Amino acid sequence: MLTNQMNKRLEMIECDIRKDIRQGFVDMQTDRSELISSTGAIPFLDYKHFASRIFFPEDGPLATSSRTRAARALSHLIRDPLFLVSFVHTLEEQKNFIIKDKCMVASLLTLALHDDLPYLTQVMEQLLVSLMEQPSNAHPKLLLRRTESIVEKLLTNWMSVCLYGFLRECVGQPLYLLVCALTEQISKGPVDSVTGKALYTLSENDLLSQAQDFSPLKLNVLFAVGTEGEVSEPLDVCVLDCDTVEQVKEKILLTFHRKFGFRYTQQLHDIDIEFEQSGCYVALQEVDSSSEMMGEVTMLNTLKHYRIPDGSTIKVITRKVQVPKSPTLSFKEEPDFQTKYFHLIDPELADNKNSQGKKLKVKEVYLTKLLSTKVAVHSYVENLFKTIWGTSNNRPPHAVKYFFDFLDSQGENKNISDPDVLHIWKTNSLPLRFWVNILKNPQFVFDLEKTPLLDGCLSVIAQAFMDSFSLTEQQLGMHAPTNKLLYAKDIPQYKQEVKAYYKKVQEQPALSSREFKDFLQEESKKHENEFNESAALCEIYKLIHRYFNQIEEKLEQTTATSRLKEELQQVRELFDSKKKSSWE
Repeated sequence: MLTNQMNKRLEMIECDIRKDIRQGFVDMQTDRSELISSTGAIPFLDYKHFASRIFFPEDGPLATSSRTRAARALSHLIRDPLFLVSFVHTLEEQKNFIIKDKCMVASLLTLALHDDLPYLTQVMEQLLVSLMEQPSNAHPKLLLRRTESIVEKLLTNWMSVCLYGFLRECVGQPLYLLVCALTEQISKGPVDSVTGKALYTLSENDLLSQAQDFSPLKLNVLFAVGTEGEVSEPLDVCVLDCDTVEQVKEKILLTFHRKFGFRYTQQLHDIDIEFEQSGCYVALQEVDSSSEMMGEVTMLNTLKHYRIPDGSTIKVITRKVQVPKSPTLSFKEEPDFQTKYFHLIDPELADNKNSQGKKLKVKEVYLTKLLSTKVAVHSYVENLFKTIWGTSNNRPPHAVKYFFDFLDSQGENKNISDPDVLHIWKTNSLPLRFWVNILKNPQFVFDLEKTPLLDGCLSVIAQAFMDSFSLTEQQLGMHAPTNKLLYAKDIPQYKQEVKAYYKKVQEQPALSSREFKDFLQEESKKHENEFNESAALCEIYKLIHRYFNQIEEKLEQTTATSRLKEELQQVRELFDSKKKSSWE
């Protein structure tokens, strides 16, 4: 009797696995339709916010500061290349000056000299040559691999400034379409609200392996726009019957933002939704008296729980009562949220407490979902990659051509005959230093929220992007990471395209000094008065003050004129007098 029960149980498990594998295969073969029906206007951030997020990813904007005599004197002083290079080298030599400090200095200098990009470029080149000559860089293939010096962060900022036009005009649209496609593909399948895992993703770490049956629904969403019950024109919103109330609200606001190009007037925690039933509206809540319980764990309410059919009308209203402390605005804010509530993943299965009545799910079965997600967004990935390493009007961006030629000339000066070294230098200075940062952080470019699920997908794509620039052959076996296996067949083709791109850039006629200087001056002029230069100068002076004696010693070791030393003393006196004068 026991043997028969076990055999039946095994047959059921095998049947379930076969069904899931077949469904995964069907998804891969059929899920090739266009994901994006309408994106509306692309919500680009303005240049100031883009640059600030690149320069200071962890710090807020600089405080406002008036343009004082002291700031003007310091601005003049740092425009002396001998002083500026000595200042940077002095800071680099301080043992207590950590990488975070170096990145801050590079960004402060970028702001302070943003109105004179030709000069900033000149100093950056001089610092790069010094970096190449350091004994610690005896292995040239390691150059620029990490951001461990001021000039390496300065190079990242410089690339960001110079490539902003190319990013906005050429790469912005395919990048935004990829983000939209990923977001839409993720939303086509269940996402567990408690664990954050999804059925459709590129990241195995985020894969939902306990997905239940689900059905898509289309809701007719109205927005309350007046005090007398007036509503807006209807908005079609695609959801799933397994979505929680909060997930439905998120999809409504996302659809609104994507269609109209701007955010809804109220944020997620300021709105409620109601379901029209027999001429009246019923409030939908994440947890209420009807919520199902499993022991001490509460199941979050879904559309299926409320029996909401396809084509239903939902109304968005502004939350009537705003109480900051009780009740909490979101159950996710509760410290014990993950132990107190569940959504799609059965708590007993999550804790490996499989009972006789529970259906066993094998995670590896769901790996096909990674591939079906990859297939669904593949055209968007390829279009983005080809745009990045393509050439607009048969010419690469000015900054790419100029800097690659600079690296080629340094290779000649150092008698480097290995072509792999130059390939690695270019890869470390452009795709690794700039493009990967953009691919992984689209919120630097657009007004959007990067969710953990989107972050996981973008990390897989960014890794495939960098693998395309690698000169080493990938040895992938059965136990290789799934993110490597996903793009294993595509990487060889991408590598050929990258090599062709580098070759094409090298073969292009060199830019004249005048042509590139005009380009840099134009970029400076486009963004005049965008930044708080005086505040940046004040922060730079704090470093000068802290290491004043060391800077003086460094200048003594150089060909600094007495006039330059006097200017440094004058800056010190002006800032000291500024501290004493409350009126200046």
